[in-house]
Amino acid sequence: MKSRKTTVTEGRDNVYADLGFADAEERLAKAKLAREIGKLISKHGMTQAKAAARLGIDQPKVSALVRGQLAGFSTDRLLRCLVLLGNDVRIVLKASRGRGHVSVVTA
Repeated sequence: MKSRKTTVTEGRDNVYADLGFADAEERLAKAKLAREIGKLISKHGMTQAKAAARLGIDQPKVSALVRGQLAGFSTDRLLRCLVLLGNDVRIVLKASRGRGHVSVVTA
């Protein structure tokens, strides 16, 4: 049996950039927001149906959101979901060195 050599390339902090997406920073920010929404739904012990009622969306959309299927969700919509789940949202702008990036910080 012939042995294959495996090449491993260390990724950066953004898997979407590693995969070559032009909107990598936006995709990463949306993924982080969705992760926080999922954590809050779990923390409050909500079913997807209860979360859907609170967020004003249907249960299949909640399911998609918590599974990271974010095609139908804008950043604005995700931020509104966080507010509807009882959170304050703060956007902080600061100068960056070189190419800017988006970060999501939770308290």
